[in-house]
Amino acid sequence: MAPLRWGIMGTGGIARSFAEDLRLTDSGVVAAVGSRSRATADVFADRLGIPGRHGSYEALAGDPDVDVVYVATPHPMHHDNAMLALSAGKPVLVEKPFTMTADEARSLVKFARDRGLFLMEAMWTRFLPHIHHVRSLLPQLGDIVTVTADHGQWFPQDATSRLFAPSLGGGALLDLGIYPVSFASMILGTPARVVSMVSPAFTGVDAQTSMLFGYDTGAHAVLTCTLRAATATTASIVGTDARLDLAGAFYAPTTVTLTPRGGAPTAHPHPDAGRGLRHQADEVARLLAVGETESPLMPLDETISIMATMDEVLAQAG
Repeated sequence: MAPLRWGIMGTGGIARSFAEDLRLTDSGVVAAVGSRSRATADVFADRLGIPGRHGSYEALAGDPDVDVVYVATPHPMHHDNAMLALSAGKPVLVEKPFTMTADEARSLVKFARDRGLFLMEAMWTRFLPHIHHVRSLLPQLGDIVTVTADHGQWFPQDATSRLFAPSLGGGALLDLGIYPVSFASMILGTPARVVSMVSPAFTGVDAQTSMLFGYDTGAHAVLTCTLRAATATTASIVGTDARLDLAGAFYAPTTVTLTPRGGAPTAHPHPDAGRGLRHQADEVARLLAVGETESPLMPLDETISIMATMDEVLAQAG
């Protein structure tokens, strides 16, 4: 089949990484980019050799040369931008976090399902080769007891930065914590109990958030995220029979080490070209080719559940 023609909404760093990674696959090409100004779209398109450029998101959504839309705008715009593309009849891949709240997520999912349109959260980690390997090794772990994961990066305290701006969905949880939360969800599902502790930044967004999730199986997930320091960004899945350790950064292509109880560890490296974003594009192309509207690796109901869990984490912080 001909490569999918992608339209990118947004011109930030993640949009550029996605466009660059598409060059590493034959499943799709970037056909157009849309921004709130034509000048910004032109700069982005000229840098990456993209033929189509639009000075509005509406124009991108209506472009007949675009087969599928990737929403890579700031977090608070995800719901409306995705709705715009869905309303134009386009399949949509929405950058994580999917929306700002679980209610917004439910709204998008219902709209897409009512119209039989493809929709998926761009949690690109789910589609990486080392995560496929993790899934295949889970039966060797026995009963899962504990999942741990952290994601911390150091950012200068800048009130103009998106990461610290409340109006742009800033804060550690939505930008960084989404990775540990989604990882725990993939392994253990929706928690029965949520306990959180949040330290605010100078702008009021969460600068550091720690989470403890409890499950009816007796398992725990211990997760942290911070804007204040560069952490190890590792993850572990601990079972009664063995343990899996994901080296930093666990959410990107990395090494997975299996250590049986009382046995020697075995390391499994998973080098990968690019940033790793191409794999989610391949998944979209595969699913659209067979007429599917949801991904079994990142189900929409799970996306809603993850948003609801993060709603609860922030609600406990007041």
